[in-house]
Amino acid sequence: MTNLRSLAKESLGWMIGTGILLVIAGAFAVYAPFSAGLAADTTIAVLLIIGGIAHLVLAWKLRGIGGSLWEVLVGLAYIVGGLVLFAYPVAGLVTLTLILGIYLFCSALTELAAYFGLRFLRGSGWFLFNGIVTLILAIMVLRQLPVSAVWVPGTLVGFSMITSGIARLSIAIAAKRAATQLTA
Repeated sequence: MTNLRSLAKESLGWMIGTGILLVIAGAFAVYAPFSAGLAADTTIAVLLIIGGIAHLVLAWKLRGIGGSLWEVLVGLAYIVGGLVLFAYPVAGLVTLTLILGIYLFCSALTELAAYFGLRFLRGSGWFLFNGIVTLILAIMVLRQLPVSAVWVPGTLVGFSMITSGIARLSIAIAAKRAATQLTA
C-alpha cells in the first residue's frame, strides 16, 4: 500500500509539473505566435523526413517482393516535402493556415447542419453558437491570408497547450483531493 501511495504521489507531481509546463509553453506560443508557428512547421518537416526515410528503408526490405517502387516514390515525396518546408517555412505556414481555414469552414458547416437537424432538442443552440463562431473564425483566417499565417498556427497551438495544461492541473488537483479524503 505504501508503494502505491508513493507512486500516486509521484504521478501527481509529474502531472502537476506537466500541466504547469504546458500552460507556460502555451502562453509563450500565444505571446510569440510566429515563432511557435515556425516551430510547428519545423517539427512537421522533421517528421516528414523521418517518414520518408522509413518508406525508403521499407522499399529496400521489399525489393524483389514487389511494391518497392511505390515505397521509394512515397518516401521521396515525404523527404522532398520535408526539405521544402525547411527551405520555405513561411510558405509552409501559409499552406498550413489555408488548411486550417478550410477545416474551420467545413467544421462550421457541419455544426450548423447539426443544429438544423437537432434544433428541437434542448441544448441544440450550442451547435448554432459553435457553428457561427467557427464560421466567423474561418472567414477571418481565410480573408486575411497570407497575413493570418503569422499568427494563426502558433496561436491555435498555444491555446491548445494552455487548455491541455489546465485540464491536467484540474485532474491532478481533483486526484490529490480524493487521495487526501481517503487518508483522512
